[in-house]
Amino acid sequence: MCLLCFTANAADSYVENTGAVGDGHVTIGPDYKVDPDLTDQGNPKGKTFTFSMPLAASKIFQGNDKTLEADKKPVRVERKITVYVPAAYKDGTKAPLLIIHDGPGPLGQVRNALDNLTISKDPARTLPAFVAVAVENGGNDGKNSERGLEYDTMSDRLARFIHDEVIPAVLSHAELKAAYPKFAFTENPWGRGVMGCSSGGAAALTMGWFRPDWFRRIIAYSGTFVDQQDDDAPEEAKYPLGAWEYHSGMKLIETSEVKPLRIFTHVSEKDNRANDAEETYHNWVMAGMRTYEALEKKGYHHRFVFSNGTGHCDKRVFEQTLADTLVWLWRGYKAE
Repeated sequence: MCLLCFTANAADSYVENTGAVGDGHVTIGPDYKVDPDLTDQGNPKGKTFTFSMPLAASKIFQGNDKTLEADKKPVRVERKITVYVPAAYKDGTKAPLLIIHDGPGPLGQVRNALDNLTISKDPARTLPAFVAVAVENGGNDGKNSERGLEYDTMSDRLARFIHDEVIPAVLSHAELKAAYPKFAFTENPWGRGVMGCSSGGAAALTMGWFRPDWFRRIIAYSGTFVDQQDDDAPEEAKYPLGAWEYHSGMKLIETSEVKPLRIFTHVSEKDNRANDAEETYHNWVMAGMRTYEALEKKGYHHRFVFSNGTGHCDKRVFEQTLADTLVWLWRGYKAE
């Protein structure tokens, strides 16, 4: 029996009434402030659990892929997993979950948002008691790195790693099981979100794109929707320009059937840019704007933020927008 599966019929029968509130294009800055809902307001705290997963024990990312240049870009021996179970979670219920790439990343802000908004009295500004699972990358960055392999590859490989290895490891973690003997995750793909920044943002969309049967709520800040896939990756045969194919080249978003996804994307005015000679394939701003336009044209439930005066994965953007982003992302979710 598969404890992590949700049948197609069950997923199809699940209906949310989200409306269009918050959808569309939002421009912010150049002045920024910290959202109080992302700060510690003294509300009841949940529990944090940490453990490590050796790369050598993985069946999917063992750290010895042929695309890697480990002598130049070292691979981690193990990756740290950090899990936050909010105080509002009731043991025995099937919790929704949010995967956070490059963990722990913004887990502190997500934790505060959960502490504050799971008990909110404002029905328009509330969060379900989802469990945050922050997953450390395998090491380094860019082409021929483990992180690049995990995040920039156009396939379902990362989705399979999270679904088949990370989630079961969380469910079997001894300390978590001792604290919550009846702990469970929802099998509903609408109860599973993914967030990340830069290549982690592209990876969030890729997980949903290739496996919407597992993950359907997507957050991508400063998404690397450019050609950063390993040149010698097998996926080059089908997706030669990597994540650039989402909006240009193959125009995957525009030419594919609409997938059951709810998607947030963001671009900073001063996001990563390569030199002018490579700008066609490496301009983050262009890629982010084209991704937004493709999602809008296709009719996705989509929220896009353009931030003036900010750089790549700028903390000011997170500090101002992350609570709003989470509220929008989970709008309409019905707990089991």
